[in-house]
Amino acid sequence: MSAAGRTLAEFMAQALAMEREAVERYTEFADAMEMHNNREVAALFRTMAEYESKHASQIMAEMGWQDAPEPPAGGFGWPDLEAPETVPIDAVHYLMQPWHALKLALAAEQRAEAFFGELAQATASEPVRRAARELQAEEREHVELVRAWLEKVPVPDGDWATDPDPPRYSD
Repeated sequence: MSAAGRTLAEFMAQALAMEREAVERYTEFADAMEMHNNREVAALFRTMAEYESKHASQIMAEMGWQDAPEPPAGGFGWPDLEAPETVPIDAVHYLMQPWHALKLALAAEQRAEAFFGELAQATASEPVRRAARELQAEEREHVELVRAWLEKVPVPDGDWATDPDPPRYSD
């Protein structure tokens, strides 16, 4: 879907889908961390999911939508297979520490900020440009929030992934 040909409703449907995908992934990560008794990181991922969920709710309210619009037939045209704000599924390790989770969140927020900035530049529609700039500013705030959190957590030791009691697999 070309940014130049987008209506405001199409653009906001894409933004909503991006936020919902981020909620889903952060929730999956939180569930996985809880399963591995990594409660501190699980809580961090739940917090990120809550932020993204609030963002999705704001979009729904702003657009006056009761239900999310259906995605276009060809998809949203993400630059990769997933939305820019979605953390890759294979980026999580069961022993990761808060620093790792925050680094993943920071990269996701930076991708989202860049994505909205690029759309704002590419569109010919002033309402879409204005909305993209607003979303870009919100993502920039998220970037700064995550950076502030990062300053408060220790950088993990080099052996952080060493498990003294690793899972045992048997046939």
